[in-house]
Amino acid sequence: MPSAKPLVAIVGRPNVGKSTFFNKISGHRIAIVEDIPGVTRDRIYADVEWTGRKFTLIDTGGIDPRSEDVLLSQMRRQAEIAMEMADVICFFTDARVGMTPDDEEVATMLRRTRKPVILVVNKVDHSGLNDVVYEFYALGLGDPLGVSSTNMLGLGDLLDEIVKHLPPKTEAEEDEETHVVQLAVVGRPNVGKSSLTNRLLGQERTMVSDIPGTTRDAIDTQFTGPDGTAYNIIDTAGIRRKRAIEDESLERYSVLRSIAAIRRCDVALLLIDAQEGVTEQDARIAGMIHEEGKAAVVVVNKWDALEKETGTLEKYKKQVIEDLKFMDYAPVLFISALTGQRSQNVLPEVNAVWQQASRRVGTGALNDVLGDAQMALQPPMMGGRKLKIYYGTQASVCPPTFALFINDEDLMHFSYQRYLENCIRKAFGFDGTPIRFSLREKKKEDIGK
Repeated sequence: MPSAKPLVAIVGRPNVGKSTFFNKISGHRIAIVEDIPGVTRDRIYADVEWTGRKFTLIDTGGIDPRSEDVLLSQMRRQAEIAMEMADVICFFTDARVGMTPDDEEVATMLRRTRKPVILVVNKVDHSGLNDVVYEFYALGLGDPLGVSSTNMLGLGDLLDEIVKHLPPKTEAEEDEETHVVQLAVVGRPNVGKSSLTNRLLGQERTMVSDIPGTTRDAIDTQFTGPDGTAYNIIDTAGIRRKRAIEDESLERYSVLRSIAAIRRCDVALLLIDAQEGVTEQDARIAGMIHEEGKAAVVVVNKWDALEKETGTLEKYKKQVIEDLKFMDYAPVLFISALTGQRSQNVLPEVNAVWQQASRRVGTGALNDVLGDAQMALQPPMMGGRKLKIYYGTQASVCPPTFALFINDEDLMHFSYQRYLENCIRKAFGFDGTPIRFSLREKKKEDIGK
């Protein structure tokens, strides 16, 4: 279940304005909107509040009842799952097109759900279309409500109607104060991101296909892990090389959303295809994660498809660490999202690196480590001047950031800073998370003031 809040599903034929409504109400441009049927493929979630009542909107791909196309049939299945999960269903139709046979088939599907259904006639952009609204009474779903998502006409009435049909508040709805770990699943196209997401959730949450680019949105789903930890998993579109996406604006927006998902996550799962090893693009994505200061777990997927002999895993792991040496703090897991092999190890590792990224160490203990480090390896000198580290303190977490008060920033060589990082890691751990330093010049006589 995505959250303790009631769920409101937005369903209908392709291109009737579902995502436009979703974006207007959520207050963010979350779903990709373009006048091409089939742009929204997966279920996308956003939390909404109206007249003091909170609920979760689910945007879905368009339902094409007759299509045998693989992707369209999967989109239909995603919409059906949303209907099964929803407490209230908003059935969107199009006033400009009028009632269609596909609308009638969708209406038949909705009647079978026995859920509260609000019939929405969208794109009523001017008074001349008001009469068209009445023809939708023929669907047998009650009073149709005319709105214009683009011009934001009638949306308040629609939200009032949604709130009227919501179930009573639950205790879980009242208490949502615990931190939700934001977990982004990132990587190149077709490395198994959606398969791993579904495996972790234990349900068919996102569409899985051998066609690269099936996932276009960054899709959020909240769930609770076996240990009670609350997670929001973000399945992202595959990140291709920039020159490979210049000609397709839709995919470019998808990639931008994937990069944004890295920025807003607490932990990034970087998926790598075991059969291909670490590619140049994998290293670029790892670089994004590292530069954003995010905790990370490297997940080598499709491990079941690789021919192995004695020592293959250790040899492979060593190569991964070598290829991603700037991120050698990240643990490396070997799994098969398809078969479930070792997939149960992913969430405990995510939780472990999140705890490390959130960890604080005492100033006294930190300065003991810094003092021992300087005794073991003298700070560098330049032009007859020697680096002096007066003291350090932890300034922040996520990533752990240490303020070092020194005599001259120019004397702090990168290699010595890396040495101090290794000393801190040896003493305190911080596995799975980058460490940052903030250098602050201070005169010796000012220390303690």
